[in-house]
Amino acid sequence: GQAIAKSLAAEGAQVAIASRSKEKLEKSLEVTGAQKYFKADLSKSKEGAQAVEQTLKEWGTLDILVINTGGPKRGNFNDVSLGDWSDAYQTLWGSTIETIQAALPSMKQNKWGRILLVTSFAAREPMSGLIISNAYRAGLLGMAKSLSNEVAPFGITVNALLPGYTRTARVLELGVPEEKVAMNIPARRYGDPEEFASLATYLSGASAAYITGQAIAVDGGFLRGY
Repeated sequence: GQAIAKSLAAEGAQVAIASRSKEKLEKSLEVTGAQKYFKADLSKSKEGAQAVEQTLKEWGTLDILVINTGGPKRGNFNDVSLGDWSDAYQTLWGSTIETIQAALPSMKQNKWGRILLVTSFAAREPMSGLIISNAYRAGLLGMAKSLSNEVAPFGITVNALLPGYTRTARVLELGVPEEKVAMNIPARRYGDPEEFASLATYLSGASAAYITGQAIAVDGGFLRGY
């Protein structure tokens, strides 16, 4: 998320960022060159939508919406409770729907918009020990594709980006050994956040107007399908 914000700001976009931590937001504001931040906890209903509404109130328009939620609790089926499923639903699904609903009216009125969902390659190829993420992220691809068809006449694109193993805090948190995993990646390395951000930035621009309804992996060739 930070890399995407920095890349968009470097291209001249006015960028507002959102996160649960005010301390992290203040640091990210300096690192990314973003203009504003809004404290928002996507595990709580309406907070993502409120960040969009605040942006619209201050800037009057919203052209690009990037939804990049944190990952849910790790575990196999017997390790996670119904409460874990419920909490993850709000974080991954509820916040996504609420945020898009808040942004769409302005985009439709302007006949222009870009919506990007940052998910995971697990949406296509389930990853051991991440059953909640595997289930919910796969469903988001169906939602994104359906939505893309509905809003295309308004000049709005909707795409999903599927990061593979990338040097982020989330991957480090999972404790995945890079040397071992890299042997299963055709590129033989983890990706850099900046490489992922460059695609997000391109899809956010005018030249990507005919690319919509896609789920694009940025994974060094890790996914075996095509």
